[in-house]
Amino acid sequence: MEYLMDTKIGKIFAEEEGGFITRLGFCGANPAAQRGAEEPPAVKKAFEELEMYLEGRLKKFTVPINPKGTEFQKRVWQNLLKIPYGQTATYREIAIRSGNSRAVRAVGMANNRNPIAIIIPCHRVIFSDGRLGGYAGGAKIKEALLKIEGAVF
Repeated sequence: MEYLMDTKIGKIFAEEEGGFITRLGFCGANPAAQRGAEEPPAVKKAFEELEMYLEGRLKKFTVPINPKGTEFQKRVWQNLLKIPYGQTATYREIAIRSGNSRAVRAVGMANNRNPIAIIIPCHRVIFSDGRLGGYAGGAKIKEALLKIEGAVF
């Protein structure tokens, strides 16, 4: 089931399975989504941490996550989790860290398929020339997230 949260950057949905967040991202209005007392503990914690993050009061998420993807995607996402708060890395740097310096486009596709936005910080990945690049939530949201973190880009 999808749960919905209104934030200053738009509506965010979350899904959990077995006590882990499996999906979190940006959405439009979804009448099937819920917000209320029946939120599972992982969703409630994710929303609380997102609220603190968006206020600039949280630098590291602790909610348990379990993203679903290929082995390469999971390796990329693990490397995204290693990018420090307030810093950026290039697609090439993530490709190298993920074991294949030529997999820059594959890293871009893994970012595009990131099922747990913000918590797995694909917004911290930029082009080598400093351009922000794409983002599932849109370029304005990517820029807003980087500004919350005080990142220089």
